[in-house]
Amino acid sequence: MHYSETWDLETIFPGGIDSPALKTKLTTIKQQLHDTQTTLANWRADADTPDFDWFQQIVNDLQAIEAGLAQCEVFVVAIQSADASNTKAGTVLNQLYQLDNAHEQLMTQFKKHLVALSQTAFTTIIAQPELKPLAFNLTEMRKQGLALLDSDTEALINNLAVDGFQGWSDHYDTLVSQMQIKYTDQDGQTKLLSAGQAQNMLAAAMPNQQRADLMANWEQAWQENAAPFADTLNHLAGFRLQNYQAHGTTNFLRKPLDLNRMSQATLDTMYGVVSRNKTMLIHYLQRKAALMGKNQLDWQDLEAPLTLGDATNTQTYDEAAEFVISNFQKFSPKMAKLAKYAFEHRWIEAENRPNKRPGGYMDNLPETKESRIFMTFTGSSNDTATLAHELGHAFHADVIKDLPFWRQDYAMNVAETASTFAELIVADANVKAATDTKTKLNLLDAKMQNPLAMFLDIHARYLFETRFYQTRQQHIVTPDELSALMLAAQKEAYDNALTTYHPMFWASKLHFYISDVPFYNFPYTFGYLFSLGIYAQAKHDDHFEDRYIALLRDTANMSTEALAKKHLGVDLTKPDFWQAGVALIKRDIDEFMALSAPLL
Repeated sequence: MHYSETWDLETIFPGGIDSPALKTKLTTIKQQLHDTQTTLANWRADADTPDFDWFQQIVNDLQAIEAGLAQCEVFVVAIQSADASNTKAGTVLNQLYQLDNAHEQLMTQFKKHLVALSQTAFTTIIAQPELKPLAFNLTEMRKQGLALLDSDTEALINNLAVDGFQGWSDHYDTLVSQMQIKYTDQDGQTKLLSAGQAQNMLAAAMPNQQRADLMANWEQAWQENAAPFADTLNHLAGFRLQNYQAHGTTNFLRKPLDLNRMSQATLDTMYGVVSRNKTMLIHYLQRKAALMGKNQLDWQDLEAPLTLGDATNTQTYDEAAEFVISNFQKFSPKMAKLAKYAFEHRWIEAENRPNKRPGGYMDNLPETKESRIFMTFTGSSNDTATLAHELGHAFHADVIKDLPFWRQDYAMNVAETASTFAELIVADANVKAATDTKTKLNLLDAKMQNPLAMFLDIHARYLFETRFYQTRQQHIVTPDELSALMLAAQKEAYDNALTTYHPMFWASKLHFYISDVPFYNFPYTFGYLFSLGIYAQAKHDDHFEDRYIALLRDTANMSTEALAKKHLGVDLTKPDFWQAGVALIKRDIDEFMALSAPLL
């Protein structure tokens, strides 16, 4: 079957960025904000327990506003992602940020009202049948309310954040959209690539010297713009740190941990296991270097595919789609059905063309109960894995779409569980489908991208960001200092196993510049290892699909530790669970080492 490589946004709001339906929706949201503000202003929770029906209506209205804003933002960001030169999208996004800010102020008032309720009144309210599904979320909001400042101060912070916080994040996108990286192909033709195109090229098959030249141009391009990128990163972090301090903490990890509903003990245990198990990955990198004809790998070789033998390991988009669907079917018919529906109904933007943003993501459309997936498909096995990864996110969104909106607000760490699980299915299937040793080695190498990223690259990002925030608490961090921090973090995370590194990674990695999610790193490692544990169980459980969906439906209904205890029977503050996931990685490395030994 033939599938389109471009997505359909017309079913969301017809007419593109100038859509009349989008304008009408924004007007509706403004009215909803006004009406809900009036309702909240008349609530005297400290004086009286609100009528249950009235309270339920407020909860419904707040969720409806949030869902409407999400629907609009997904649409506008999709337009901007697929066409980085669309300047109108930025203007509309700014309007949405203003509405987001107004909604955030309503949520501040709502949380303060929850705090003002007596414990008896609050317990009675969340025990009502209509509100019981949101009991965890409302309890969490009440706790958050305890840390809030007075309403006027919170409103001022939110208002300043539109230009002083979100504005810097938007500024990063503008800078990246103007990046141009020189690339000389095998025929000696030189052209200019966008950041997204260059990033894709670095992960594609090409001769060692050609990749090294592109990497040098990539590093130089970011270095030439180091000053504005450093300004952007410093001011994002500065705003965030001031906001934390105003709310009574200088612990910059508290917010990321709270957002991920996990404890410091779990994070420390996880990274303890990561640090103790790096040696096997270093040995793998040494073997890959030998297979590529090098003494040691350089940074640009980490994502470079092995191309042993005559196999190109490439697929067409249609072949990749069918491969994903058929292998999802073996674990979960419902996953396969959702994936097929996504391909058939053009949920996916995968075309390889200029002026697209780099990277990939899935966004959920809460009102139409669909998803949209953004990526660039070039035919590699890594691209097929990315496709599966994002469809895993879409499946997660699909199985919870009937729940109240706040029950769909799962944290990033468990969000990466469904996606990584889906990616594991396809990566394993790729390896098993190999018909000769060299092809199998190429595919094992592709599969190793995940553990390499989660144990080494993500760890380097975590080390860098931790030290950057420690330094930023004292002073503005210069571009040279940022590069030094990044270089030290990479050398530590990779145990000095590489010949060259990427000191400007602090500028080239979008995740450091996302305003709403601090420390956009350790949740990936969590999700990967968590999904390994689930995957191991899935292979020996005839009732896996039902158990898996039950776990996903609970992801915004309890702490991470409680989720693991309830559905997997494990304690995340103990190393045993994490070490069991490491065993699956070691199995793949052992196979890679055994198969590749005769080729040296």
